[in-house]
Amino acid sequence: MSESAFDLIVIGAGPGGYVAAIRAAQLGMRVACIEKEPALGGTCLNWGCIPSKALLDSSELYHQAKTTFSRHGIKMAGLELDLPAMMSRKDDVVRTLNRGVAGLFKKNKIEHVRGTAHLKSASSVEVTAAEGTRSLTARNLLIATGSAPIELPTMPFDGKQFISSNDAIGLPQVPKKLVIIGAGAIGLELGSVWSRLGSEVVVIEFMDRILPLMDKEMTSLLQRMLEKQGLKFRLQTAAESAKVERGKVRLHWQASGGGSAGETGTEECDMVLVAVGRRPYTDGLGLVEIGVGLDRKGFIIADKEFRTVVPGVWAIGDVIGGMMLAHKAEEEGIAAVEIMAGHAGHVNYHAIPNVVYTFPELASVGETEEEARADGAEIKVGKFPMAANGRARAMDAAEGMVKVIGEAKNDRLVGMHILAARASDLIAEGAVAIEFAASVEDLARSVHAHPTLPEAIKEAALAADKRAIHA
Repeated sequence: MSESAFDLIVIGAGPGGYVAAIRAAQLGMRVACIEKEPALGGTCLNWGCIPSKALLDSSELYHQAKTTFSRHGIKMAGLELDLPAMMSRKDDVVRTLNRGVAGLFKKNKIEHVRGTAHLKSASSVEVTAAEGTRSLTARNLLIATGSAPIELPTMPFDGKQFISSNDAIGLPQVPKKLVIIGAGAIGLELGSVWSRLGSEVVVIEFMDRILPLMDKEMTSLLQRMLEKQGLKFRLQTAAESAKVERGKVRLHWQASGGGSAGETGTEECDMVLVAVGRRPYTDGLGLVEIGVGLDRKGFIIADKEFRTVVPGVWAIGDVIGGMMLAHKAEEEGIAAVEIMAGHAGHVNYHAIPNVVYTFPELASVGETEEEARADGAEIKVGKFPMAANGRARAMDAAEGMVKVIGEAKNDRLVGMHILAARASDLIAEGAVAIEFAASVEDLARSVHAHPTLPEAIKEAALAADKRAIHA
């Protein structure tokens, strides 16, 4: 057993962990980052954000080639899907970014420690790897171990017919029929991928709508668009049980609300993707043994400055709950190590954007209309359809709309929601505006280049005061 001393040990090399490690090194700390997986980048880079977006882009191009290229005067003869090549491209993207993170560690003199971490005290960690055990000590420990897919007791993951999101990015062939349990971002994105590639996709959701934490009007619009693309939805429905018979999964469901409450039925499919959420990953860390508090769902309890109840032990990202987003974890990691270094680290959670990468994409920042009205303040809402945007028409992407929400009394922008092509890029304008406490009038007065998609944001802001020009 060898022992090394550091200023900071980060456990987990996902977006929160590796970004925190880099910022800490920039601030002059001697840093080690422990990761049990062979590659750096965590779930986001290896099984989540990056590979899923690579497949979303590839599958959308394939879908466009089949359905809309001819409108652009592009004739496709003999079009066929080469799924192994698509998967190979996805893997190349991931490997390139893996090497990029490793290069950043080397550049910033961060020691990458491969193995499984177990906390022995508030300042020491034991790392177990194939080559042996190593003891590390540090003044501060930062837990950034992320999350893992939730498994249903009645449908344990087998990687073949009951699959997690990790499995769904690497299927060897297109399933004829795929049932997805859960209409959150992960379920809708992966459902979009396999639907475009030829699967019949059925989404079962216990709640009465898809994406229940996002703006209701926008999610209703998105659901109708996804239905036009071929996805089928069973809302207010519980997946009761499932079993494999003659190579097929027979999934039994029961409607829990609406006009069909109590109705039961069966979906026969090739496989079931369980996408009902994620749980904090704290397995084997030894947190309870050293006194770190966990809530009833297993999330680490941390204060607003990311300190746990054990001095010197900090936590960020999915493992402390809240929005389970890579960029949220990154900002928390930066803030935490800046606080460690005596700086004023801070995260404005109100200005964190959220994106669902379907087509069109749905992106939001700030409050939904329901949340804004629940606050009790009088609000004003401006909407602008993408069908009236010249660039959207030129792109053949005229579905969707932009919605801005402001306080009627002081005109402060409190929310922005975009259902459109490239909404993931467009929402940055809303995030910056909310970060700087901009008014709806500020958006309306800002000059936007023509013809561009962001003009729809300006028009929605104008519409909040009934001044839209092109609607």
